[in-house]
Amino acid sequence: MTRTFAGLAIVILFVLALAAGGYASAKSYQFTGVVKAVDSNSLTVEKRAKETWQFELTKDTKGATPKIGDRVTISYRMTASEIETQPRK
Repeated sequence: MTRTFAGLAIVILFVLALAAGGYASAKSYQFTGVVKAVDSNSLTVEKRAKETWQFELTKDTKGATPKIGDRVTISYRMTASEIETQPRK
């Protein structure tokens, strides 16, 4: 009986370690540019004349709220929110 519980505990710890490792391995990126627009939930930053990105601001976003014209460096992670697949032809 105790061997069953010990085996179950090992399996649970292994699954938790894999989940924690997968979460920690998400790559972080940076984007630097000049703020072009700011509102309560988004920030638009221009790196070059043809490269402008818009970032969503959430309650978890750290740092001060920049003003238009400020030069900022934003740290972000790419996460998928939805995946749509098409069958091969």
